[in-house]
Amino acid sequence: MDYNPTIGLEIHVELATKSKMFCSCKNNSDEKSPNLNICPICMAHPGTLPVINKEAVKKVIKTALALNCGIQKKTHFERKNYFYPDLPKGYQISQYSAPLSKKGYLDIQVITGSKVENKKIRIERIHLEEDTGKLIHPQGKNYSLIDFNRVGIPLMELVTEPDIHSASEARGFIRELQLILRYLGVSDANMEKGEMRAEVNISLKSSKIETQNSKLGTKVEIKNLNSLRAVEKSIEYEMKRQKEILEKGELVIQETRGWDENKETTISQREKEEAHDYRYFPEPDLLPLNLDDEFLKEIKILELPRETRIRFKNEYKLDEKTVEVLVFNKELGAYFEKTVSELRVWVKEKKDKLKITDEEFKKLAKLTSNYILTDLQGLLRGSSVKGEEFLITPENFAEFISMIYTGEISSKIAKTLLKEMFEKGADPSQIIGEKELSLISDEAELETIIKKVLDENPKPVEDYKKGKETALQFLIGQIMTKTKGKANPELLSKILKKLLA
Repeated sequence: MDYNPTIGLEIHVELATKSKMFCSCKNNSDEKSPNLNICPICMAHPGTLPVINKEAVKKVIKTALALNCGIQKKTHFERKNYFYPDLPKGYQISQYSAPLSKKGYLDIQVITGSKVENKKIRIERIHLEEDTGKLIHPQGKNYSLIDFNRVGIPLMELVTEPDIHSASEARGFIRELQLILRYLGVSDANMEKGEMRAEVNISLKSSKIETQNSKLGTKVEIKNLNSLRAVEKSIEYEMKRQKEILEKGELVIQETRGWDENKETTISQREKEEAHDYRYFPEPDLLPLNLDDEFLKEIKILELPRETRIRFKNEYKLDEKTVEVLVFNKELGAYFEKTVSELRVWVKEKKDKLKITDEEFKKLAKLTSNYILTDLQGLLRGSSVKGEEFLITPENFAEFISMIYTGEISSKIAKTLLKEMFEKGADPSQIIGEKELSLISDEAELETIIKKVLDENPKPVEDYKKGKETALQFLIGQIMTKTKGKANPELLSKILKKLLA
């Protein structure tokens, strides 16, 4: 029997504010020392009062606007009551009946084999709450420890409608949302660090059963997924598990399950709570929020990933794969644009001599992206162009590209030069002078070297004269070896063909 999966996502995102949601404690989920960024307010000491973080409210609204959501100008916070060891209050300040925003959507691309489809995923709500602490379970011990540093960090929760029907769609939604959050400056959204966590609600229903009262289609929640891979794999496993249960004629239990990364299985944790189990009621220590037009006007949205993709394709004529890498790695994309901006200055200075057209400039931009995505990323080995240890300025990288474009250096010299720039941070002209990496462009000097190579290789010369083109490439390789890659390629080709003729 065929079964149709219905999937909804709940995504929690730690907001990149300076302080926590309801107190002035530092917002730093990376803090190594436990229980350092805490105070009587976030630790719920008697008599303390929370104060709303204005910046956190702005960041949620900015996200909502980017995701086509409606903003609720009149809203309030509520207490969500439940006991858990890392929740000092015994409740969480959250939103339920009046979230900051409702009813939006996000368009994503779903890739199935070689087919690319656009799909709209509706968003039910985006609201604001506070994070819990972190439980630590020492290996081999019969106790747990609690680090309260994370308690009270502003947490945005986004809930989708059940519009997702495959693991790849779920992954695509989270990946695109992650990008948008980074472009907005709302959060770094690093899933491995817990800055973005996903929960999956999934049910299966037989495609042959359409009745509303069917017992098939029980919803199961998979909690705290901290990577795109975990989201994808947990959905695939849960679809298989539920299908096996239904095919035995048994019922799927409505429950909360966890994900075991090592075994790649979901594991039962507890029966699923309903909203009434949390006994929501308005937070008595906080006034309702009334957002006026002046406040909303303060919130500005710059270019989003979708718009950047379109611009990169149109403005620079980059291929789709290159665009996706530069858009997904925001820092790398920004570095590319700064380099291209420097190249525009260079072209303007050389316009009378070089006469570079708009079409030719796009080739220059493509050359830049090629070297960034191959040679430069190879040297970076996963580190960022934004880090303090990265020494190549966009100005120097632009000069490096201009040298390749004008034939001042060969591709072989370019590799050596870029490595030196990466290690020392010096400008390319300086390194070329120090390392004597300039191309040999003196015709007489190059002709002497080529004649010597031809004398040393009579057989390839004879082969070329018999029509074997591969012999020419061999001879070029020998000349490049003799000159340590410094021979001017165009001049080399011209002199070599003249001598062979």
